[in-house]
Amino acid sequence: MASYLLLLGLLFTTFSCILATDPSQLQDFCVADPNRKVFVNGVVCKDPKLVKADDFFFRGLNMMGNTYNDVGSNVTQVFVAQLAGLNTLGISMVRIDYAPLGINAPHTHPRATEILTVIEGRLLVGFVTSNPDNTLFTKVLEVGDVFVFPQGLIHFQANIDEHANAVAIAALSSQNPGVITIANAVFGSNPDIDANILAKAFQVDVDVVTKIQAKF
Repeated sequence: MASYLLLLGLLFTTFSCILATDPSQLQDFCVADPNRKVFVNGVVCKDPKLVKADDFFFRGLNMMGNTYNDVGSNVTQVFVAQLAGLNTLGISMVRIDYAPLGINAPHTHPRATEILTVIEGRLLVGFVTSNPDNTLFTKVLEVGDVFVFPQGLIHFQANIDEHANAVAIAALSSQNPGVITIANAVFGSNPDIDANILAKAFQVDVDVVTKIQAKF
């Protein structure tokens, strides 16, 4: 019995060591150094002796983005590329501006959950669960309302006012969450995905696919 318990203890210790990971950063900060030509999973740290307050500072989220585009929205990113002090901290944020009836087209963030709050206007928001259910969850948000989009799921926002702009601020659980806009990725890939493949996938004629691809 004692030998059996000893064996279980050894196995538990072994598996605990194998599964252990660092729960958070291992120093106060690791300000990104974009000039270092070293490839790592993230960005190389700047020498702490050279770090300054501006490395943790970003100015501009008070400025409206240019929404004069096909979808009528603009996303101002504050990712690690714009704010070096975010490196290793696992957070970022965006400002999203919407023209009247503008949309933030269906997209995913492969590396982050997003939590969004409406600052101005009214938004219809939603996300779709993964296969096989593909359940759509939607909600109309007023100023001050908050909605969360789970990591990796397709989601969208739409300004439902035809006369007024809307503004939202969102936080994301990654310094570099990534963005995959579904229409751009599917119909605007470089080179194009074979139109016959997309026609079969969307159950439409090939001509329909080529016309859509031409827009991207």
